[in-house]
This record gives sequence, structure tokens and C-alpha cells, in this order.
Amino acid sequence: MSTISVSVGFVIPFVIPVEDPKQDPLLTPMMGTTRRKNQMRKAMFVAVSVVSLTAPMLGCVDNAPAEESWTLTTIADARSGIATPVDLAPPGDSPGDMFVFDQPLLNAAKENIGSNSGFCIRTLPGQFSECQWTLTMADGTITVAGREAESGPSSIPIVGGTGAYEGASGVLVTTPNGDRTFTQVLTFLKPKQ
Repeated sequence: MSTISVSVGFVIPFVIPVEDPKQDPLLTPMMGTTRRKNQMRKAMFVAVSVVSLTAPMLGCVDNAPAEESWTLTTIADARSGIATPVDLAPPGDSPGDMFVFDQPLLNAAKENIGSNSGFCIRTLPGQFSECQWTLTMADGTITVAGREAESGPSSIPIVGGTGAYEGASGVLVTTPNGDRTFTQVLTFLKPKQ
């Protein structure tokens, strides 16, 4: 008796015994010529290849919870609360200057829903800062971090959250409204709970 070693799914090896074709009535009719032997070997190779390639894919089914897209609109109100510039040398707008804030966070109806707290470090005077802040609400927090433009909308990654927003990711688009308030539209993915 000879054997063929097969690996199914690249993980579980097993051996298929191959009897002498002259003694096996099922194999004898197919083994009359060298051509038939080669055809059987090719068929066996194809069958084993299909099993070997598809078996690992069966384990690729994602059983993780689906994600939901959420949109939340808030307004950061820089007209009140703490808004402290930290001017480092040289005097005036220069790289490394900071802006630290803890301001009211409003909903679209301009009702207070929490706080908007963080800091920005100036990277390109008059144009860009690198910022990180946390939106704190009754049901949890959302933290964002990224590059904010001095004017116009900025897209800033959502890097995490707590409470109802645990595991959140996505993007916050902040737009200055011209009255020291900023509309923040958050579109984030949050695992279903």
C-alpha cells in the first residue's frame, strides 16, 4: 500500500491510503493506461487544491458585530468658557504656540449638551494647527485629533470614545461660523451594542 499526504486548509494533515489498483475493483477500470493514471492524478490534484483553497475561507466569516454609521451635529461655543492662548517665543503667531480651551458644547437647537475641551498647537502660522479635543456629553465622550485649518472646514479623525461612544471611529468636520462658534458634524462608526 502507498499513501498520499494531503493538507486540508493548510492546517489539518491526513493520509489517504491508495490500494493496489489491480486489487481494487473500483479503481481497476480507470487504471488501464498511463494516460488514465495521469488523468486520475490531475483530478485528485484539482480536488485537493479546491479543498485546500476554500477551507481556509470558511473561517474568514466575520462574526464581529456590524457597524452603524452615526451622524451627530454639535456646536462648539468659543464665546464663553476657557479659551487661553499660550504664546511661545518668538512673540506673535509662530510654530509651537498653543491654544487651550474648555467651552460649552451645544446641540443644533443651541442647547447646552456638554463641553468641548482640548488644545491646538500651531504648526503653520496663519494656516494650520494640530489639535486634540474631547466632546463630553451625558452618555459618554468622543475624542478627535488632527489638523485644523485656520479658516474653512476641516476634517478631523475621531480616534475613540467612552460610554455610548466606546470604540467609535470616523470623522468630525468642523466649520467656523464667523461668530466664534464652530459647527461640528460627526460621522462615525460605532459598533452595534
